[in-house]
Amino acid sequence: MRRKIPSTAALISFEAAARHESFTKAAAELSLTQGAVCRQIAALEAFLNVELFRRSRRGVKLTEAGLSYARQVAIQLDAVERDTLSVMGQQGAVALELAVVPTFGTRWLLPRLKAFQHLHPQITVNLTNRTRPFLFADTPFDAAIYCGDGEWPGAHAYRLMSEQVVPVCSPALLPGNAPVDATCLATLPLLQQTTRPYAWRHWFNAAGLQVARDLTGPRYELFSMLAQAAIHQMGVALIPPFLIEQELGRGELVIAVPQAFSDNRAYHLMIPERKVESASLKAFRDWLWQTARNYATCATENLAQP
Repeated sequence: MRRKIPSTAALISFEAAARHESFTKAAAELSLTQGAVCRQIAALEAFLNVELFRRSRRGVKLTEAGLSYARQVAIQLDAVERDTLSVMGQQGAVALELAVVPTFGTRWLLPRLKAFQHLHPQITVNLTNRTRPFLFADTPFDAAIYCGDGEWPGAHAYRLMSEQVVPVCSPALLPGNAPVDATCLATLPLLQQTTRPYAWRHWFNAAGLQVARDLTGPRYELFSMLAQAAIHQMGVALIPPFLIEQELGRGELVIAVPQAFSDNRAYHLMIPERKVESASLKAFRDWLWQTARNYATCATENLAQP
């Protein structure tokens, strides 16, 4: 069935004219005559049966429908241009579009991606931040890394590592700059995470305490935000140690209480069912799973050392 889509030339002329709110400036940008731009837009309006511009002696102005359509057209043309440049630049290579939770992507995945590129130079991995699950059908993503229970409709989950959080803060926030117990910790300011609103309650319950103020305190969406707030002595945060190795190594953050807590949350690679047989995704999946497994083994051995 033939798609109900206007000509690309008409859309390009309309987007330029809408951006400038001027047929003359659009014509100059596109190296066309003003008459050619006028004809393209008139043809588009006839195709849509909608008036996109109001004409007057003083020029043209977008109608309400034209303004709404212009925003959508601009987004779609940008996407087409981006995809076109990607294909032109790849020269037969494969690009994977990966949605990833921000701090994990920046702190853990990116420092290791060079190893994957060395093994598979024909595969490019593009990363985009996403903090919450989404429908793959509504996005250009080939896969996603997120932290949760592994339930994602229409996708296969590949568990990478569990999320074990520990309370961390600036050493200046601790009496005598030394670790404290859970009871003392309950008196310090608590930093909350938006996507894990009951984290502190779960942690205190695991320590055998009920703390009335366990849901209070400033809320931040990302672990990286929590880490910065903790560094600046704003309170204590619950963060997986593998996301703040640098801060712990530099002494900017310390573990306030050496008690980790883990629920059913884990980091997973999610691949939509329709793409599980993709050779490039299989290569990335196998490398990522093995890399996560090796890291978990090393982390366990380090913890076991006196």
